[in-house]
Amino acid sequence: MSGLTRSEESATRNGISSTEEAFANIQVCRQDVENTKFNVGGAYGGSDGQKYQDLLQAWDDQAEVISKNLNDVIDTLNETLQANNLTQGSQKDAVDQEYTQSKAIFDALHG
Repeated sequence: MSGLTRSEESATRNGISSTEEAFANIQVCRQDVENTKFNVGGAYGGSDGQKYQDLLQAWDDQAEVISKNLNDVIDTLNETLQANNLTQGSQKDAVDQEYTQSKAIFDALHG
């Protein structure tokens, strides 16, 4: 297997960095939505309140899919670097830890 060129390695590392940043930003947004759901959700009653809760849950479900896909992209890019015997150059463990922690928080809040 031929190795990555310097520009391909740089592009791969930039891809990892950008994807990690996108992942982190989504986690911040998810936490903001959960906080809003917790703080405001109790004030809404009846069918409007249920629709509001359903909307926030649907949003979080989609954010979960996006987060998982971003994590998969990070894994794939890191595997590309590893397959070419390059230093990982990623904070994959930190991303995985954030993903697991945020999932646990959302699961706990969701019930």
